Amino acid sequence: MPTKHDTTAQKIAYAKGAEYNRGQGPDIKAPRHVIEIETIDTITEAAQQLQGFRRPVYVAGADDETTASALEYYEDTTIGVMDPSGKILKSSSRKR
Repeated sequence: MPTKHDTTAQKIAYAKGAEYNRGQGPDIKAPRHVIEIETIDTITEAAQQLQGFRRPVYVAGADDETTASALEYYEDTTIGVMDPSGKILKSSSRKR
């Protein structure tokens, strides 16, 4: 049975016209941005996965609780936040 993380990653990757990467590195590298899917237990790990990218980067919560935590945790950073459907709730301030 797929995890909440996998289900969310596949849904967002499809919506963004990209593929879900289960290996090392960020979960989704879409043409316009890089997205890391996180659960409540891994929310703080996204910054490390997204460091070094020179285009907009986002954390997407696998559920509403994680999304709310991500909005708070990444409030004063260049990292944006998406909800589980891929809707941008906080824009990334990194430029292409």
